Amino acid sequence: MRADKPVDLMASVAPVVAALVDSGRDLARVRVVCDWVQYRDNFRDVVDARPILSAPGRGTVPTPAGIRQEDLEVAVDVRRGGEVALGGLAAACLRDGSGERAYLEDWGLGSAGCVWAFNALYWTALELWEKASGRGYEQALPGGESDARNLDSARGVINDLFDVWDSLASSAALPEELVVVELGVGNGHQAKVFLDEFRRADQARGGDYYRRLHYLMCDYSQHVLDLAGETVADHAGRVSSVTLDATRPLTSLGFLKYKVFLVYVSNVYDNLPTDEVAQIGGRTYGVETRAYLPAAAAATLADSVSATPDQVPALVHKLLRLGPQLLTDAAPAHFPDVDTAVTFWRQAWSMLRLEERYAPLAGLDQYAVTGQFTGEALRPLLESGADVRMHVSNGAVASFADSLMLLHPYGRLICHDIFVTGVEGYRSQFRGPGKYDGSVVNWVNGPLLAHVGRRKGFDVHYEPFRHKSAGNIITMTAQARD
Repeated sequence: MRADKPVDLMASVAPVVAALVDSGRDLARVRVVCDWVQYRDNFRDVVDARPILSAPGRGTVPTPAGIRQEDLEVAVDVRRGGEVALGGLAAACLRDGSGERAYLEDWGLGSAGCVWAFNALYWTALELWEKASGRGYEQALPGGESDARNLDSARGVINDLFDVWDSLASSAALPEELVVVELGVGNGHQAKVFLDEFRRADQARGGDYYRRLHYLMCDYSQHVLDLAGETVADHAGRVSSVTLDATRPLTSLGFLKYKVFLVYVSNVYDNLPTDEVAQIGGRTYGVETRAYLPAAAAATLADSVSATPDQVPALVHKLLRLGPQLLTDAAPAHFPDVDTAVTFWRQAWSMLRLEERYAPLAGLDQYAVTGQFTGEALRPLLESGADVRMHVSNGAVASFADSLMLLHPYGRLICHDIFVTGVEGYRSQFRGPGKYDGSVVNWVNGPLLAHVGRRKGFDVHYEPFRHKSAGNIITMTAQARD
């Protein structure tokens, strides 16, 4: 409200409140929340109505004494609020809720939603998307590149590694093979910066560490690994590539358990599946979602492939299951060539929206964050004061916990990403989901990862990325507690 171009709060909120008054709803059972949705490509309408359920699906969860009862949350994106006829939009939203929408799935927790199937498809068919868009995926990042390729950052990490290795070598405790793992290698420029500087620094110090280095580039996408391999071809003798699921690195890298001196992660955790949970009026809820296409969008999409709107959901699921290339064989009447299938994919993604509702959680101990951790880990965050809604970062927690098991006793995990480092960060700003080109982005729940690290015997530290004065990137460092 104090910005150079301030939000007109009355223009963004008053029409919604007026629509609520006219709707005849019990206003004591309605909450209105305002967000500034900074991602211009996102899954939200300007106004969303989110039911607050009294029971999760079937059955009844008793309401504890003193718990406030509400049955509707109305959410307004104030960034776009001045661009539309807000009163009419809010009235329509309140009148018929979902309206005419082409639903792609039933209700469920966010991490199981089909947006993550779109996300996986993006990485498996990245080459086709990049060809159609005319740009590499890294160009979709703020600034057009990853901060992890920063030379000063790489130099600091390498110098710290050398200090550790010098100390271990002096006591004859340094293994012959010195292993570094990078999760999510991008186009390989991050690895190249690291390897070039590593070799230069090793030669300057007169050491023998470069000869003993084994650098593993790991990624979900073989296309990405192939590009990265070309980028670091000058270091081919020191580099290997591994395809893996970032949420389960230990499955592919179990042979390196307790042997890795550095796990290097950049802009990966924000792209892994996540649920959201909320504390509203003293009660804990899971945020359930279902993906849909607005009716007009579904009609447009149907026309583009000689289909009817009611055929679109099945065609989308066929795309997600088979990919664009096989889709031409499975549905040739609609997709005569791969280019048509890719265009359909890109348009569906751009039109995709998420409907949301709050369903009570019967108990945090019955909710699984990952296979290792229950929702009890969330309790101190959810019960930290006022109402809050936050990401669980399920995929990031799973990846982080697995990666810690790879570390040598003197190893470190370093991650550059967009972290929320305190619970208040979830109360003050919208934290996703947003859309980066064909993939999903969410801020990562830093306090939860720190809690998980401590339970596994690791100190976890957050600080702003040292080598860039502007931006939201945070550096997380984890290493075994002394």
